[in-house]
Amino acid sequence: MPLQFHMTPGSCSTGIHILLEELEMLFEVYIVNLLAGDQDKPAYRALNPKGTIPTLVREDGRALTDFQAIAWWLARQKPKKGLLPEDADGEARVLEIMDYAVGTLHGQGFARIFTTEKFAASAAEHEAVKARGREIVIQGFDIVEELLAGQDYAAGRFSIADAALFYVEFWASRSDIPLPPNCEAHYRRMLTRPAVRQVLAEEGYRV
Repeated sequence: MPLQFHMTPGSCSTGIHILLEELEMLFEVYIVNLLAGDQDKPAYRALNPKGTIPTLVREDGRALTDFQAIAWWLARQKPKKGLLPEDADGEARVLEIMDYAVGTLHGQGFARIFTTEKFAASAAEHEAVKARGREIVIQGFDIVEELLAGQDYAAGRFSIADAALFYVEFWASRSDIPLPPNCEAHYRRMLTRPAVRQVLAEEGYRV
């Protein structure tokens, strides 16, 4: 059977969607409606007990979860596409940047902005939580800004790290959070890639 991709449009799974298209892999899409609670339904929990997105069910029926694991596995399926550097130092750099985008910019910053209630039960604290999230995001992009200095992509050429950076840049662009110059240039460069334009169109966004 083809790969089964469980995703939510406009979420972190957009990055994995981009990688699937860049690698020209055959896959079926299954929409997980987070607002409707699809992630907590028994059928989905049977695939992914964490109740998170994205989930990728491989040809043998086994599921992979978490952005970094899925991205790395996809890149290893088609090494000639070059989405992972061949040398250990290059691969480590890609993994480092990808993990920072997912773990810090998303997991610590945007998570406070988008899912504030998970960080503070009291509504009186929500604005402070969101403000802290915005602060983390801005500081995070300042760090990424230095990493992108002098190069078009995170590791010099397009890699799995760029798919992770793109989705947080995309969120920033839709949250009125200004991107520093190198990050803005990276975001605009990503928007010119045919796979990115295709994915955004498929997920219901105007390029």
